[in-house]
Amino acid sequence: MNHKHEHRLGIEAPHSHLKQGLSAIVFTTIWILDSLVFSFSTVLNNFVPGLVRIILFIIIIAVAFAFIRASHNVLFRNPEKKDDLITDGILGHVRNPMYFDVLLIYLACIFLSISLISIAIWIIIFIIYDKLATFEGNQLEELFGQKYLDYKEKVPKWIPR
Repeated sequence: MNHKHEHRLGIEAPHSHLKQGLSAIVFTTIWILDSLVFSFSTVLNNFVPGLVRIILFIIIIAVAFAFIRASHNVLFRNPEKKDDLITDGILGHVRNPMYFDVLLIYLACIFLSISLISIAIWIIIFIIYDKLATFEGNQLEELFGQKYLDYKEKVPKWIPR
């Protein structure tokens, strides 16, 4: 039997779930340890009042959950059209809304307790998610060709329009 590795289009980046899961574990662990236990790098909390941090947390979490809902409404509304390039709804404003949602949730936690170590970890996680999004974007480019390239020209990868 020949078990040659085939390159398939439309699949997620290799080890995507593992990378996302480990990112969540690492971030949460470091954020909790720095914010609630050791306070190694939370000096900015002395300059930003707790109420302001809580308000920013609530606003960012609300935005993240609004994006999550909008993403699910667009991506899972017509399972029979799962092979089409979806460019409407939230995907008409940002190409990676689900990854954007997750990054916003991490950011909300950072605003709740301004941990400088957590900011550094968030930057690393952003780079990981950017690589995942780039891989998937390349897959879509191969699959949909010019249609995806036109979409990519109009819709930003990360910051919604």
